[in-house]
Amino acid sequence: MNHVNKRQSFPAVIALFWLVAVACIALLGCAEKKEKKVIGFSQMENDTPWRIAETNSIKAEARKRADRFELIVTDAEGQTSKQVADVKDLISRGVSAIFLAPRELEALAPALQAAKEARIPVFLIDRAAAGKAGEDYVTFIGSDFVNQGGSAARWLIPEVNAKAGIVELTGTVGSSVARDRSQGFHDEIKRHPNMTVIASETGDFRRDLGQEVMGKIIKSQGKKITAVYAHNDQMALGAIEALKAAGLQPGRDVIVVSVDGEKAAFEAITKGELGATVESSPRFGPLAFNTLEKYINGLKLPPKIIIEDRLFDKRNAQEYMSEGY
Repeated sequence: MNHVNKRQSFPAVIALFWLVAVACIALLGCAEKKEKKVIGFSQMENDTPWRIAETNSIKAEARKRADRFELIVTDAEGQTSKQVADVKDLISRGVSAIFLAPRELEALAPALQAAKEARIPVFLIDRAAAGKAGEDYVTFIGSDFVNQGGSAARWLIPEVNAKAGIVELTGTVGSSVARDRSQGFHDEIKRHPNMTVIASETGDFRRDLGQEVMGKIIKSQGKKITAVYAHNDQMALGAIEALKAAGLQPGRDVIVVSVDGEKAAFEAITKGELGATVESSPRFGPLAFNTLEKYINGLKLPPKIIIEDRLFDKRNAQEYMSEGY
């Protein structure tokens, strides 16, 4: 009789085993979901080729690490006040960390302070913000903007035999990148008394505004202009259109140099309209997430993680065309 009971109870034991196993798997699945970290990316705007490429790079890398991270992206639409609000919204949504591409240097202080109070680490991407690494944010990941401006100047000086009337089209007023690219350029040309900036106006990193501003400067300065230094390719391309509209030939009458490395800039170089562009890669995704994982794993990070940039001109533009974005 006991033997029969044991045989009858065996299926029940098997059923109980599978029930426990399924429950354990479910619990493990829940645990894995709980361990998945939500990361916020506060983008300053997303309507230029450079910014679109940067956002796509961050998104693509997040997808590769989807087992560990979930990404929330915000777009400040070029408004500093909205970017501050975006960061605060990410904080309220309980993100584990924030990638921040600041529109301005000083004005993002309230956003950094809010994240600091919430004990949410912030990683500055491609632009600096006021504050101290290790205290107000974890680290800055980006280019040496001063060196970018210096590289543009060092290329230009021999091209014009150290003599030029230069128009400088600057980036967003109050941004670290505009400040530094200007500083690097001026630090180089001041060693050459015949290299003179005859006009400096902001084009806010935009092609249409770069063209508009350049058109006005051409009317006021005319033949004094022999070179243009634009803080990014978009403004340089706008300036090229303004020069052509005024009957001037870019590359012959006026030498143009810029920063970024857009595909359209490579094409302009091969046409002889743009002299050179200094690389400023927007593909931050892999480096940003690698840096985040190092932080999560307790590794010490430097205050700055600087990307090495190259210069492209007629000698190598065709070779590196595929690297344009």
